[in-house]
Amino acid sequence: MKQITELNDAEITTPPSNPFVLAFQSLTYSVKIHPNASRNYSEEKLLLHDISGEVKEGQIMAVLGASGSGKSTLIDALAGRISKERLKGSVTLDGQEVLRSNANILKSKSAYVMQDVILFSGLTVEETFMYSAEFCLPRTLSKSKKRARIQGLISQLRLRQAAKTVIGDVEHRGISGGERKRVSIGIEIIRDPAILLLDEPTSGLDSTNAFLVACVLQGIARRGSVVILSVHQPSSRLLSIMDYLIILSEGQAVYSGSPSGITEFFAACNHSILGNVNKAEFALDLISELKDSPGGVTINARISESKFLASSSIMVPEFSNPIWVETYVLAKRSLLNSKRMPKSFRFRFGAVILAGAMLATVFWRLDDSPKGVQERLGFFAAAIVTTFFICAEAIPHFIQERSVFMRETSNNTYRRSSYVLSNVITALPSLILFSFTFTAITFWAVRLGGGLSGFLWFFGFMLASFWTAHSFVTFLSALVPHVLMGYLLVVTLLAQFTLFSGLFITRSQIPQYWIWFHYMSLVKYPYQGVLLNEFDNPMKCLVSGIQMFDNTPLKDAPLASKGKVLESMSDILGFNMTGSCVMTGSNVLQQLDITDLSKLDCFWITVAWGFSFRILFYIVLLFGNKNKRT
Repeated sequence: MKQITELNDAEITTPPSNPFVLAFQSLTYSVKIHPNASRNYSEEKLLLHDISGEVKEGQIMAVLGASGSGKSTLIDALAGRISKERLKGSVTLDGQEVLRSNANILKSKSAYVMQDVILFSGLTVEETFMYSAEFCLPRTLSKSKKRARIQGLISQLRLRQAAKTVIGDVEHRGISGGERKRVSIGIEIIRDPAILLLDEPTSGLDSTNAFLVACVLQGIARRGSVVILSVHQPSSRLLSIMDYLIILSEGQAVYSGSPSGITEFFAACNHSILGNVNKAEFALDLISELKDSPGGVTINARISESKFLASSSIMVPEFSNPIWVETYVLAKRSLLNSKRMPKSFRFRFGAVILAGAMLATVFWRLDDSPKGVQERLGFFAAAIVTTFFICAEAIPHFIQERSVFMRETSNNTYRRSSYVLSNVITALPSLILFSFTFTAITFWAVRLGGGLSGFLWFFGFMLASFWTAHSFVTFLSALVPHVLMGYLLVVTLLAQFTLFSGLFITRSQIPQYWIWFHYMSLVKYPYQGVLLNEFDNPMKCLVSGIQMFDNTPLKDAPLASKGKVLESMSDILGFNMTGSCVMTGSNVLQQLDITDLSKLDCFWITVAWGFSFRILFYIVLLFGNKNKRT
């Protein structure tokens, strides 16, 4: 098997004298078609039927066929990205079965390039390769050797002029489409795979760029790899560099052999190919024509008999690096990409400053009157809910990275747990900054109580709230297929969390059949915590004497009249009401039915919710985001 080597343009690319062989026999794959309005029973649809073939080290095999013929399905089957329960047949590498019993060998020795590859737009070509090298190459390989390998790879892929250019996106100009294709190939061959599989790598490219990509693939094959790719409609130039062809129609192999044998094969089937005609186009057009005829396709496939080379069992490590290296590289890459594309951070930071400034001016310098108490309740509710709406902007983050994540983890580039840890590490600095900024803007402007201790507790609850909100939104982003559904889900759930949190109705008034949602509310605990931080002081008087009338129809009555009423009440109750404290902070908490938890309890429960959603995020990534067909 191949070892990690340094690439050089001066390498002699002669085929190996003792090549290994990738062979597949009788691959058959079907899927269930579920019932619909016109059919009340399920059917089986055959996507691959008895496909066999072999390709040797140093060769390129192309899979041709019209749309829906089974090209991508065959590539996925050979890559091990298909449901093994529904796939029949065998795939062997040097005679060793690798589809089921030795799946790790196939995964470690192969690389897969998807048709649409999403790259980090803020990284340069060279940086993209460097991070791939950090993930895929052993930690024991020195930095200098990794850099040398990357430079050799850049030369091999003919990307020298684009090496320092960012990948770019629709908003930022970057490399060309042909260069993106070559970069997507490069990040997969960085670890020198024995088998390279590509799903339509030339799609969307003009003939010149398509041929350039094909030449690069030919060079990769000649350096000692098996290259297998699907092609929708190859040109004559593209066909000339292929060593082996399989032409599919409706999941069946119509032709299997060398490109040079196409003319003889179709001539034997009474369908001669003229000398100036593109052989592949002729074959595909003819197959499409025969498929629609009453007799169907009458050309029979020619499958050569395979000869396999024996090999011993190979112990393959599942990952190239330990978890801490993976986490570090992932975090470093994410931070660099964010630094180059700071729009998302700027938007969220601007939203924090704007929300803080608006709340500070609306609730400016509240006093300790009954009106001030009510306004404080409104401020705290708005502050906690704001954290969730600001964090909703994180919805697109994983959705945009999903294809990158699936591509990289399907090749065992890194562990899913490493991705989750790096996501936490990269998110925390911004969450701390947002929390501190919001607290600094609002705490003294609103004139909240508690002094420095109160400030630190309020900052802690804002950070815990941001942490939980971000974890919750990150978890949802792994569940939803697109951004719009994610936003809709966040708004809907947040409305319910707010309704049952205690903002509008106290705990004792919530119907028993909904009380579980009160304790599930993510808003309840940080909101209850900031109220405890503000009002949990039995010595703090909030309503005394004449302030009793502030929220009653008597609030505009003359002071003398209010005094007489207090004197009469004092006589009836037997103590002086004029200077007595009528309501303390503890009384406010009792009225709001906030007596079940302490301030510290609320803080740790809020933090625990955040960790819970990170764990759920990991579980979804582990079981729900696999780059496989079902």
